[in-house]
Amino acid sequence: MAAEADNPTFLALAPNGRTVLVANELDTYEGKSGGAVSSYTLDRANARLIKINEVASMGGGPCHVAFDHTGRSAFAANYGGGSAASFSVGVDGRLSAAVSFFQYTGQGPDNERQKGPHAHRVTVSPDNRFLLVNDLGLDAIHIYRLDAGTAKLTLNDPPRWRSAPGAGPRSLQFHPNGRFAYCVTEMASSVVVLRWNARPGVLETVQEVVMRPPEFQGVTAGDDIVIDREARFAYATDRFDDIVATFSISPESGRLTLLNRTSCGGKVPRHLTLDPNGRWLLVANQASDNIAVLARDTRTGQLAAGKSFSLSKPQCLVFA
Repeated sequence: MAAEADNPTFLALAPNGRTVLVANELDTYEGKSGGAVSSYTLDRANARLIKINEVASMGGGPCHVAFDHTGRSAFAANYGGGSAASFSVGVDGRLSAAVSFFQYTGQGPDNERQKGPHAHRVTVSPDNRFLLVNDLGLDAIHIYRLDAGTAKLTLNDPPRWRSAPGAGPRSLQFHPNGRFAYCVTEMASSVVVLRWNARPGVLETVQEVVMRPPEFQGVTAGDDIVIDREARFAYATDRFDDIVATFSISPESGRLTLLNRTSCGGKVPRHLTLDPNGRWLLVANQASDNIAVLARDTRTGQLAAGKSFSLSKPQCLVFA
């Protein structure tokens, strides 16, 4: 065990490789409604984490955290609270109280899943000028201008991108060239290719590819996506049908071509990542209590069954 923490469900490593940000996915923190965000120093020599401090996330159920590209700002998406917050990060990794906070309101067309806002992902643009917040409940990605020196956020104009009604935008990954982004929708189980215009901070829909197999009749839920270093292939997970969808990426348009669907090596994939060499795809399977390690052909992008390692309810995988 590296450290004890209160319901840690997502991690982020700072650009300096020394500070780890943790989402403490709680509904009550210090006697008040809301969760927490904590920071740790990574002690590589002893493979442990040393806690620096912990602050209120300003909303219930924080499910995702991120640093900006300088490591001076940090962010949290509060799923249960339907809100997002930013924090300043000291040179020692200490988090400030929230610098900016945005409480969302409204609902989506799905009366069960979208009764209110559900912030699910905080993503910094490649040039570090914007923060994007996926809102599953409102079918939107909110866009803010970022002052990286202070962690202050200001609503952009235009302020958001809208998905198809009821799609539920869950996760977001930028293409290495910074011109495209890929949004996984939870409820539509699709990957939406977006063109990113960096000067005004605008997203434009290019393509949408459904992940679920046409013959699958049950409930599915899109989860997350990763892109290899060469930006030739992308891998996205779909929960409940328990698949990894492999895509090739057009270098010109950023559009995706579905190559195949393979088993995630377990049940209910919650997160995935590529190892630093790109030879292995690791999948955190929450319901089957295992991390599946799938072999990857770097030339063709194809996946093959690999090894499985037991771990209780894995949530997030980060190489440090």
